[in-house]
Amino acid sequence: MRIITLLGFVLLLVGCGSDADTDSMPGPDQIVRLSDSEIKGLDPQKISDLSSLRVAADQFEGLTRLDAAGNAEPGLAGDWSVSDDGLQWTFRLRDGLEFSDGTAFDATLFPQIWTRLLASETASPTKALFENIASVSAKDQAFVVVTLRAPAPSLTILLAHPAMAALPLHRIDEAGDKWTSERPMTVSGPYQLATWQLNDHARMTRNPEWHDEPAPTATIIWKPMDDSLSAMRLFLSGGADIAADYPASRHKWLVENHPDLAHSVPYLGSYYFAFNTRKAPFDDSRVRTALSMAVERKWIAEKVIGIGNVPAWNLLPPELTGGISAKPIWADWDRERRLVAARQLLAEAGYGPAKALTFEIRFNSSAEHRRVSVALAAMWKDLNVQASLFNSEAALHFAALRQHDFALARSGWIADLPIPENFLTVHQMANGSGNYSGYDSAAYDAVVAQAMITVDPDKRNSLMRLADQTLVNDMPILPLYFYVTRSLVSKRIEGWQDNISNVHPSRTLRISRK
Repeated sequence: MRIITLLGFVLLLVGCGSDADTDSMPGPDQIVRLSDSEIKGLDPQKISDLSSLRVAADQFEGLTRLDAAGNAEPGLAGDWSVSDDGLQWTFRLRDGLEFSDGTAFDATLFPQIWTRLLASETASPTKALFENIASVSAKDQAFVVVTLRAPAPSLTILLAHPAMAALPLHRIDEAGDKWTSERPMTVSGPYQLATWQLNDHARMTRNPEWHDEPAPTATIIWKPMDDSLSAMRLFLSGGADIAADYPASRHKWLVENHPDLAHSVPYLGSYYFAFNTRKAPFDDSRVRTALSMAVERKWIAEKVIGIGNVPAWNLLPPELTGGISAKPIWADWDRERRLVAARQLLAEAGYGPAKALTFEIRFNSSAEHRRVSVALAAMWKDLNVQASLFNSEAALHFAALRQHDFALARSGWIADLPIPENFLTVHQMANGSGNYSGYDSAAYDAVVAQAMITVDPDKRNSLMRLADQTLVNDMPILPLYFYVTRSLVSKRIEGWQDNISNVHPSRTLRISRK
């Protein structure tokens, strides 16, 4: 019965007669991509979820864009220059730019795009990303000037975000919110939305007026699949070319049976637990450090998680620091030596056989978070530490963190941009309730602030690493490992490049003709 049911499911997935199913299958000039959720919206300034942003990036282009490796490259602007103080960037637009409906546009469009992003009626969820931009102006029809509040060598990456792309304001002004319902939708990028069947698929075709060479693949199909196991099955049955995720529990099987299809790659994310430094026992850095010393990070990353995660003693992924990661001096000690030092620190803080350290580990609902929490509690028993577990659903969990109602809690950070400051500013007192640990260090804040106004890239990165090392030394958070992304990519797809930002524009993908 199980085999019959599975065969029936596969036949249903691959489509055995329906024209609609056939039209959304991989073809000789059609790539099918599975996203992990349905598109939430089509207006690039009104979305923030990853699935919607990926579709928006295929349709809208800004002054810059991201290449297959996740790096910024010229987009609508052919080149740019930067003032000596790093505060003024001047972008020269390409000649003859047009939207997909044939309407021409020039540099005067971009100040209007900026004004719309800031407008309260737009209610852009990504507006905060652009707080460092003081103004956007048009020098003339060919040049856009972006003025910053502080130097930002990563501005070209920021401006590749769809929220700052060229939007068809002439259609928006005329049609209002209905402009996103038009088919094909008016766009500025390589593809335009031709059809969208909610909870089924979105079909994109080449934009005939795009300034660059036509994208190598004529049609891109985006299909929502919120169940990663179903997505994996559809992919393996030949019903899709790319799956944005697969179950962690299937990682080992995929690596053993389909090593050329499975991609597990370091990501812009750090997994850690936050100490509540506002009150005892974790207002004492000796207690925090002692617990950190007793954690077997390599074992957690490789055995508890087991999907290729890299153990972490610090906040910043090594790809953002030139491969140089901050570590405490005891990171390479053997376990027994670390436990001896940890017991000494706890004794100095007043804890030991006569007074056990007790607290609650809080985590949000997830098998992964539970396994890690159980592992931590077990490792700390060697220190006579009694850690109990408390589980709640995500909304309640993070509400408790914002209200400081916890002792030690599961947290983490996935960056919006591949830049160190996107991680580091989270732990400044100025971040308010978002600084879950309540970390309050004038030295740390000063280093981050100095890094943010430093123009020279090498000096800036050196200061970012110093801030990261300061976090390691003070231990307001307990870093455990860096995130990875999991993807499945068909052997017929060329142009895919693994990268830390998990950016894979459809215009960079093509179908192998071998």
